Amino acid sequence: MDVIEDAARRPWHGYWSTYDALIAFAPLGKRILVPGCGFGDDAIRLARLGADVCASDLSPDIVEIARHRAVAMAVPNIRFDVLPAERMDYPDDSFDLVFFNDILHHVDIPATLAEARRVLRPGGTLIANELYTHSALQSVRETRFVHDVLYPRLVRFVYGTNRPYITEDEHKLDERELAMLRGVLGPDVRTTYFLLLAGRLAPTYWPRLASMDRYVLNLSDGIGRRLAGRVLVVGTIRK
Repeated sequence: MDVIEDAARRPWHGYWSTYDALIAFAPLGKRILVPGCGFGDDAIRLARLGADVCASDLSPDIVEIARHRAVAMAVPNIRFDVLPAERMDYPDDSFDLVFFNDILHHVDIPATLAEARRVLRPGGTLIANELYTHSALQSVRETRFVHDVLYPRLVRFVYGTNRPYITEDEHKLDERELAMLRGVLGPDVRTTYFLLLAGRLAPTYWPRLASMDRYVLNLSDGIGRRLAGRVLVVGTIRK
């Protein structure tokens, strides 16, 4: 069942929790921007929830596919543009919400956040669901034993494929970049952490393990910030 259609929720899962936050935002009639939209899944979902959506990506081919998908699904209230997240051709103060979904690790984060602040209206909301790791944990992952011996064996078990979920030319947000993201938001910012063991030592679809991960990681910000593998940040932009 789709994440916006299933009445049952999965709060232990970062993506489902992200849509809990998006649905709580009440998208109906709101203007929402989705930078790095890829094939348009999130843009189409938000438009189906009644939002007026602008979505952008760097690849003209990917944007064209997203346009065709929206037409095929009879979702007219979306505009797709070929734009970099760091320099978006939208007016100042023109959106109620900016939604980043696994995109910030692909872009220049300071420039992209500056653009998000520019295009959001005063009091506008930013929601980001992103891959994350503390630099101390990343240094462990880059040791020869973990990188060459342990990690390749875990990839097949955890993801069911020999291809990891993040490629060599990408990186996860670290604690410095997370602080940068939270720093553009006001005192109402909420940070939820996921994936302590799930997604690292076991599949993410083990709900009991993922639920335990979420509980432990969110006992305190210090625990989550040091040990999480994914982070959801929700807050009002600081203008």
